[in-house]
Amino acid sequence: MSGVVAKASRLLTGRTGRPAADTAAILSALPVPVMLLDANNRFCHVNHAAEQFLGVSASWLTQHRLDEMLPADNPLFLLIEQVRTTEATISDHELNLESPRLHKRGITVLASPLPEEPGSVLLVMQDASAARAFDQQLAFRGAARSVTGMAAILAHEVKNPLSGIRGAAQLLESSVGPADRELAELIRDEADRIRDLVDRMEAFGEKPIARTAVNIHRVLEHVRKLAQSGFAAHIRFQELYDPSLPPVWANRDQLVQVVLNLVKNAAEAVTQDGIGHPEIVLSTGFQYGMRVAIPGTSERLDLPLLVSVRDNGQGIPEDIRPHLFEPFVTSKNTGSGLGLSLVAKIVGDHGGLIEVDSRPGRTEFRLHLPVVSEKDADR
Repeated sequence: MSGVVAKASRLLTGRTGRPAADTAAILSALPVPVMLLDANNRFCHVNHAAEQFLGVSASWLTQHRLDEMLPADNPLFLLIEQVRTTEATISDHELNLESPRLHKRGITVLASPLPEEPGSVLLVMQDASAARAFDQQLAFRGAARSVTGMAAILAHEVKNPLSGIRGAAQLLESSVGPADRELAELIRDEADRIRDLVDRMEAFGEKPIARTAVNIHRVLEHVRKLAQSGFAAHIRFQELYDPSLPPVWANRDQLVQVVLNLVKNAAEAVTQDGIGHPEIVLSTGFQYGMRVAIPGTSERLDLPLLVSVRDNGQGIPEDIRPHLFEPFVTSKNTGSGLGLSLVAKIVGDHGGLIEVDSRPGRTEFRLHLPVVSEKDADR
């Protein structure tokens, strides 16, 4: 990234001999967010990547200052002042840029002075959250394999005697008095609950996936209809779809399972006390240039299709957030902690990536999925 800073600095200070329009075009083509601040922290120039990163248009930004995007006590302002004082390039890592307008965590920032423009500072930012999420997902898949082994043991050692216990409880129900019948029913119900838990754990098994070209919008519409006819009947749904998206190479039933799980969690979050107007937003988009390297290999995954499930609930507790996709981690009193772990496994089996961004009033799960390639279409 330091090379990008130097190049952008030369472009902005006119030391390349290129016309201004040509310089702006080159900056706009840079894949990382680049922004130039004057001595009063007013935006002088931002490239296209910076517009996407900040979620605001260049025309708006160039009429405002950085302190209108971030609170004055954000560490980024201290970094900028250090650059002006030392007149040296400084980098900082794992910065959090949070405000009502912006929510970016774990950002790497490189800041460079422009000698020809006293007080001006060039900022280059990089968001490595997708790479971190992929690393975490690999770790979660390792944990899921442990669940698979545990499920195999439980299926052999528990399910058979469990069937005997349940059968004995049913026989007792028909031959005991009312008081004892209630206890027999309790034994039967608890046996069923344990069997269901083992069945859910068996879903983590490594099985081949039968894939076809799937229209993601039909999957989302199917889930929405299921939700609104049942557990989310009184929740407002908003749909923001990109109709031009290509099909995803996936197993349709497993994608339904993933989205249904996310929508159920969102519905539970927005039905908590204090949510006046519960809402779930389903959105899709095409994200150019989204590629993730698989650690330890030379293989890279193209994940251009973005699916988002967002709710306006109270958010996920901060202590649980880093471990959300691990087996048996849950914030629910009656949850097993396997739902999101299974979601992460299915997404990973499809070569995709799942991320979560949560704060009070806004929780968003983002799925990055592969589209159908020519090789897939020939199968």
